[in-house]
Amino acid sequence: MGILDGIEIFALTVEAGSFAAAARRLGVTASAVSRRVANLEEQLGVPLLARTTRSLSLTHDGQSFHERCVRILEELGEARDALAHVRKRPSGTIRVDAPIALGRAMIAPRLPEFLSRYPDVSVDLTLRDQFVDPFVEGLDVLLRVGALGDSTLIARRLGESRLVVCGSPAYLKRRGMPKTPRDLSRHECLCYLRGGRPQPWRFREGGVLHEVVVRGRYNSSDVDVILRGALAGQGLVLLLDFLVADAFRAGTLVRVLADYDSTARPIHALYPKNRHLVPKVGAFLDFAAALFASSRRTPARARSS
Repeated sequence: MGILDGIEIFALTVEAGSFAAAARRLGVTASAVSRRVANLEEQLGVPLLARTTRSLSLTHDGQSFHERCVRILEELGEARDALAHVRKRPSGTIRVDAPIALGRAMIAPRLPEFLSRYPDVSVDLTLRDQFVDPFVEGLDVLLRVGALGDSTLIARRLGESRLVVCGSPAYLKRRGMPKTPRDLSRHECLCYLRGGRPQPWRFREGGVLHEVVVRGRYNSSDVDVILRGALAGQGLVLLLDFLVADAFRAGTLVRVLADYDSTARPIHALYPKNRHLVPKVGAFLDFAAALFASSRRTPARARSS
């Protein structure tokens, strides 16, 4: 018997309160249980139980070890339960929460493909920009863009996104193409509003991050609104690349200032511990990972004139 068997027997003995009680549950003799716990103590090199003729009690080391054993056995039990379902076909409802822009641009357009692949799975997709507690709301997966805070959730990195500057061909023909971020001062820029204020645009030049204050007559707190403004030729816009990928492919927007890098923003799937072992959740996570992997395309650049 290995150390894990000894841990299980030790934990059961503590729970039962005696070797005899643990032995009855296991269907073996009390002396067999006592020997197995003694073997575990020998392997660890410390006494775990203080024995008297009438009772057992945990030693100081035994108390600390027992607390960890309980957590280990709980996690092992969850893993066993999940693996019991691993051969089953994905089925049931999966509840997914995503930021509005990410959900509209990346997830919703491809969901029919996922549902076609897994006919026994249904998806409840909630789009919002607030962080929520998945345990309270019964969520299976949260998709997030940007740096992650402290959390008990498990994170799986799906990819990354960068902010890119772009404008319509008609606007660039009318106003010219900026060669450096400093040229933005003479351009109309559609700005994203946070807290009612336009956000500065950031560029990395020579390894140094610079903030550029831009101005325009058309600003909004909704990225879809400023994207539509850019498509209509109202000015330049700074948006995450996945939001403008279709426009780049169609030629309705063209990237500018591509030589001035911006900081990459990671995209993660977050989920409670061991949820990925549930077939429907594992299937969605794999689907999302493949989706973001296939989305990495090099956008069209404006030609110098």
